[in-house]
Amino acid sequence: MSALLALAQLRAVRDGVAQPVTTVRHCHVADRPMVFVPLKLAGEAAAPLGAMVGTDPEHPRLLVVPQPRNRDLRFAFAGELAEVLLPYVEGFGKTTETVERKSGEPYERCLDAPQIVVPNRPAVAFTGLLGRSTRFRRADGPYPVHPSVPLLGRWLTYFADRSAQPGSSLLLAATEALGAHWATGQSGLEDANLAALLGWIDPPAGMDGRRAAEEAEDPLLWPPAGPATDPGFDNEVLGPAIRAYEEAPTARAVERISEALRTQLEPTWRLVWRAVELLRALPEGSRVGDRWEADRGSFTRFTERIAEGGPPQARRDGAVSAAARLAGLERARAAYDVQRAYDDPLVMAEYRLSGEAFAGVVTAAEPERFEGEGRSRKLRPLVTVRTDDPVRLAPGTAVGSPDRKGHGAEVVEVAGGEVVLKVTKGMGRGRTPAPGAVPEPGERVCYTSLTDDFQTSAALPDPEETPWTHGGPPAEYVPDDDDAREEWA
Repeated sequence: MSALLALAQLRAVRDGVAQPVTTVRHCHVADRPMVFVPLKLAGEAAAPLGAMVGTDPEHPRLLVVPQPRNRDLRFAFAGELAEVLLPYVEGFGKTTETVERKSGEPYERCLDAPQIVVPNRPAVAFTGLLGRSTRFRRADGPYPVHPSVPLLGRWLTYFADRSAQPGSSLLLAATEALGAHWATGQSGLEDANLAALLGWIDPPAGMDGRRAAEEAEDPLLWPPAGPATDPGFDNEVLGPAIRAYEEAPTARAVERISEALRTQLEPTWRLVWRAVELLRALPEGSRVGDRWEADRGSFTRFTERIAEGGPPQARRDGAVSAAARLAGLERARAAYDVQRAYDDPLVMAEYRLSGEAFAGVVTAAEPERFEGEGRSRKLRPLVTVRTDDPVRLAPGTAVGSPDRKGHGAEVVEVAGGEVVLKVTKGMGRGRTPAPGAVPEPGERVCYTSLTDDFQTSAALPDPEETPWTHGGPPAEYVPDDDDAREEWA
């Protein structure tokens, strides 16, 4: 925990309300997100019990599985979910724009992408499990399902996998998104309770955050946000309703279960939409759009894969694909941390406290200083910055500035509260610096060792060249009925 986060939590306790820890929003919020609130049967890994889903906060669709242990009913639920989700997702693939890769080659990219919002991280995990349990199903053969079910499974798997990408907003967990922007007066474990978290951030009139969070602990007032249900509800309400359905599977018995699940889902449905409103009210960070473009590119590629008839995602990654995925996640995490700091002075302040960044006033500048002789002569201005921050950057450290895109410098000396910097890039191609490229005396600046100039990872072999130490070349993946045989099936 950083010092600033600890301070914000202490202030939240003192003031009785959550404290902002950012000045901007660091995630994309769609104009028309799809909210998905799932519930599962207790003791089962991927047995859906019900869900509330839709894009209109006033008109949710309630989906119910009256007996979650019944295979046919589970996949009927998946078919109903596909009726809601697939038209929403596929609608974004119909409108594209032509853009160019860095190589200059044009390609088509979707103008927008879908966004699914779930209550919490366990709901993200359940989404992935539901995708895994449905994407290998077939419309023919043993246990046939509706053709939309395996397609739904592939999309759910895609969204769950993409949620592991730092900075991605295709599948948002409301508790994580809120927790990244506000600090409460409770523990991180308690922040996983959506009702308690929102109680601190947006307490009802006449009530402080502590009291609102205490009320959120009462499952009668605020049922768990899922996918797990309250044990008391399971024993006293749900269990008898399911047994009554087993004895007499009538429409009335189904309605009884539906009404019971509605009481559990509706409060969370309202909370998730409130979370969306609070996030949308924050100004968007300047680099959020770049990350959403990456999401749109990823969505476009997966849309094309499905259109071309590609196989469903394999149950396990091969050695090369797993290494490539891990390397990609590491680069994305590093880039996301840099982008957040560059977008947000409050986030940057944490790095200033740790000595990885500093801010101050320029006291001297030599904008037309050169190094070298002859053809190796290069423009290398010097800038001296007076700062009160603790600077722990060694001479030779490369630094960047959030105020100047493409600007780079190198630490020359740190002494007596002054930092001497040598500007190394971002000055233009002329013999003199471009206007504004070199900070001027009296200007307030910020520099940090956090930069987005990442080295590319080492080249990985083709899958066919996987070394024997990692299992050797993998066999070509061909989906078969064995893929669908899971413990929960």
